[in-house]
Amino acid sequence: MTSADTKSIEEICSETWEALYRFVYYKVQNREEAEDITQETYAKAYSYLQKGKIAPNKYSAFLKTVAQNVLRDLWRKKKRRGTAVDLDAINPKDYAMDDPAESSAQRHVIESALTQLTMEQRTVIELRIIKGYSVADTAKLMNKQETAVRVMQHRALQLLAAIMKTNQ
Repeated sequence: MTSADTKSIEEICSETWEALYRFVYYKVQNREEAEDITQETYAKAYSYLQKGKIAPNKYSAFLKTVAQNVLRDLWRKKKRRGTAVDLDAINPKDYAMDDPAESSAQRHVIESALTQLTMEQRTVIELRIIKGYSVADTAKLMNKQETAVRVMQHRALQLLAAIMKTNQ
């Protein structure tokens, strides 16, 4: 192989690298894996590119086909191996189902505590916390200043926490 051949291979890589990397990244959604697969694609395609078996206007399509084959091989290997799970690292409490009676009781305690707030405090909590409105939207809906909404929310949450603490 001459230095002219090496240069042409380098030119092919520099011209097609970004498009090929983006193609692979779109498939795997992982930067390191996309880089590895892109490099492996060039390694597998090198002999074909070196021999001049591929027309210059077909380089990109050829490399994407090789990359797709590398991806398929990788996915087949992963499928055969399955996914490794470290059972010691799993916390059973994270995956346990909630007791419906317990969540119902908690809901009742929260609803009871909310009834002890003023109407404005309940409205702020409902709009900001439950419905997820912004401070600006809540202020518009309640005809209040944004600072007043923030203060009202803070005080309502403090009062709600105190009520919940005494009910437990």
